[in-house]
Amino acid sequence: MAVPPSRRPKLGQHFLRDTRYRQRLADALAILPDDHVIEIGPGRGAMTELLAVRARQVIAIEIDPTLVRELQGKFGSDSRITILQADILSVDLTGLCRRHAIERCFVFGNLPYYITSPILHRLWEFAPSIRAMGLLMQREVGERLTATPGSRSYGYLSILVQVYSQPRIALGVPPGAFSPAPKVQSALVDFRMAPKFQDWAPAERKQFLEFVKHCFAQKRKNILNNLAGIYTRGRVEQILAELALPRTIRAEQLTLEQFANLFRRLG
Repeated sequence: MAVPPSRRPKLGQHFLRDTRYRQRLADALAILPDDHVIEIGPGRGAMTELLAVRARQVIAIEIDPTLVRELQGKFGSDSRITILQADILSVDLTGLCRRHAIERCFVFGNLPYYITSPILHRLWEFAPSIRAMGLLMQREVGERLTATPGSRSYGYLSILVQVYSQPRIALGVPPGAFSPAPKVQSALVDFRMAPKFQDWAPAERKQFLEFVKHCFAQKRKNILNNLAGIYTRGRVEQILAELALPRTIRAEQLTLEQFANLFRRLG
């Protein structure tokens, strides 16, 4: 059955329609009774009320003005829920927490597949203001975020996420739970915020992530070749030898700690 034009998602949304999976998602989220939840893209509010039952306050951030009006009509009289029309990629989460007199928030979102990566990068900018997160996304992306060294899914995004948190796939969600049904499997990824290298300044952490990005620039090439444009070949060979790493090693074989050691030693 075709979806009527007025009901089609405008911004890549796939709305949760299965009430059983809504409940399972809510139950899987590590929300505390005192939490202020930032909900990214509430859509028509399928999860909003379930979040409000578990938390002190829900701040639902929606960019679509039509959906904002629907949400305001549905939740306008509920003091537990605040509707904010905004683009999450432009929201200052630290400022938002400050306005609500809280130190850290819980973030939940059913992320549009096409902007999952930009949203993740934006959220890490405010990592100190986030206690934990539960993000619903394409399962393939979730597997990349939670991947370990040596697996095909392991890459730059794995390192980026694991610098700031301990991620795990908490729940798989089939296409039929959404309307319209996507062509891919989805998963809820749980992020326990646990930043690594806390003695590093923000600028140093940013430099480290740029370094890792270079290491993964061409996955078929080894570290030595990927770093050739930044350091002399002899220097990289020397540090690899000092760290007892083979000169043919590829980025996907290195642990987070080994990346950090290589970065520090190359200086």
